[in-house]
Formats: sequence, structure tokens, C-alpha cells
Amino acid sequence: MQQQGIIHAEGLVKVYNGKVKAVNGVSFDVRPGEIFGFLGPNGAGKTTTVSMLSAGLAPTSGQAVVEGLNVSVDPEGVKRRIGVIFQESTADQDLTGRENLEVAAGCYNIPAAEARTRSESLIELMQLKDAADRLVKTYSGGMRRRLELAVGLVHQPRVLFLDEPTLGLDPQGRAGFWSFIQKLRNEHGLTVFVTTHYLDEADTMCDRIAIIDHGNIVATGSANELKDRLGGDIVTLKTTPGSMDLTSLITGLPGVNSVQKQDSSYRVKCTNGEPFVPLAVEACTRAGVGVTGVTVKRPSLDEVFLEFTGREYREEGEGLTATDRAVMLQRVQGRLGGRR
Repeated sequence: MQQQGIIHAEGLVKVYNGKVKAVNGVSFDVRPGEIFGFLGPNGAGKTTTVSMLSAGLAPTSGQAVVEGLNVSVDPEGVKRRIGVIFQESTADQDLTGRENLEVAAGCYNIPAAEARTRSESLIELMQLKDAADRLVKTYSGGMRRRLELAVGLVHQPRVLFLDEPTLGLDPQGRAGFWSFIQKLRNEHGLTVFVTTHYLDEADTMCDRIAIIDHGNIVATGSANELKDRLGGDIVTLKTTPGSMDLTSLITGLPGVNSVQKQDSSYRVKCTNGEPFVPLAVEACTRAGVGVTGVTVKRPSLDEVFLEFTGREYREEGEGLTATDRAVMLQRVQGRLGGRR
């Protein structure tokens, strides 16, 4: 298998109880240093895929390589190289923030002096200095999420997996969390693989997006590329009342898919509205027709999701599915096994 990205999945399949196929032949690559969004309806296979990539679940078939390591061949090696933040809280409520960080560092066999240095640096980065020596049970939701992000970074991974990381946070908390992620990506080249229920996060924060439905990848690309696949932008040109008919002229411009005229306005469906607008205005002016107004409307990511899955995307979780429960059960069993 030829590895192309820092995360490379090829034909990943996960079957539960010999009959429930949660993931069905998933393949994709994540490039170094990018934020890669993974979207899908509840129960589509998002959490199962993340768990396989992060070596929490063994694939039924197919292969995945993360940071040069095959997750099936060397799962422990993969776990040492990645950071993982799941939607359920993992911070110990009865320890302070600083203690959580130092315990996590100890799990990676980081020497005590180095653990203290890294913990202090992360406390500063995550703006937790005033709360570092308070019990986590006194933290707000946003503070806990920032602490969990710090814990996931204490061993300095190059790849970070985030499974619904901002679920339940208020808009300010979500914005703050993502500002830290962007800072880490920009300054340290961190690669981020994220699932989210918030389409605005995927639209503005992710370099590329994959949509999974019924265990299959149904679309991959940047948010703009996926929107373009719906047929492009809608540009409305308003011209001087009583002007000549410009339908044929506008139809002949590059990137135009269709033109509808209503009174003195033209509704133009085009591949990309941004470069089209100056071309259209110039063409109208050359024809002696004044343009009195222009609007450009981009398809939304909600419309993209509806197009590829046949379902609307909900911004809040709908509860645990059977596969979610199976994933969580296997995680718990794995943790208990590791303590024996």
C-alpha cells in the first residue's frame, strides 16, 4: 500500500457482531498540517472510523497508516504518536488541572522535570494559569475542554483527533477552542482530524471535508469545492429598467450554467460568482446597459449535506446509536485491559 498522507485509510471496514457493518470500505488521505473535517448523520460511521484510525478499535478489514505506522500492526505505537479528544469528558474531576497534565505526561513516560515544564507551557497556552491548581470539578465547560486539549498535546503529537470537541459549548467557548487549534496548526504544523455537529465550524475551519453516510464516503473536497458541485453560485444582476434583453450576452460569458430574466433582473447560475461579477458588469456596460445592483449567493454546507445524504444536518446530537455504544464499550474494555 502506498502511503500518500500523514493519515491514510484504504478500504476500512468495521463489522459489529458479525452483521452490523458500521464502516464499509472507507478510503481517504489527510495531508500534513491540514484540518480535515469528517461529517455524517448520526450513526453514519464517524466515531467508528475515528476509533479505528486512532487505534482504539481494530478494523475488520482494510488498512490505515498514521504517522507511518499501520494501526493494525502497531496500535500502541500509533497511540504514542497521536493526541485524541473524544466527545465524552476524560479529565479527572478530583484532580487539579496541573495534576491532570502531569499524570498524563507520566503515562507517556515523560521525565518528571520535563513533564512539569510541558505542563506549565500548556497551562499558559490554554489560558488556564489562574485555575491550574483548582479541582477540575470547579471548571466551566470551556475550561475543561481547553484542559483536555492540553492533556492531548502533552506528549507533543503531530496528529490530533477531535471527536465532537465543542459539543455543548456556547459560541464563545467554541470560538476560543478553535482559536487554540488554529494557533497550534499555524505554529507547529499540527494535523487535525475532526468530527463536528456544527456545520459553521466545518465550513470556516476545515481545509477539506469528507462526508460519510451509511458507512461510505459520499463526497470529499474543500467546502467551496463541495458547494461548487451543486452547480455553483446564484448571481442576481439588476439593470436599468427598460434596458435591452441581455440574456444571450450573459449566457455566453465563461462559467454560466443558466440565465433567467425577470423584468430588468437576471438570475444567473454560474460556477463561481466572484470572478463572474466583474465580467458581467463589464459586458453590460459595453452593451450600453447600466447595472444598478449585484448580489451573490453561495450554496450553504447544509445544502451540500442534504444533496449527498438526503438528510438535513442537525447541530445537536440525537443520542447514542448502537454503534456508538459498541465503540464506547470497546474503549472501556481496552482501558480496563491496559490496567491489568
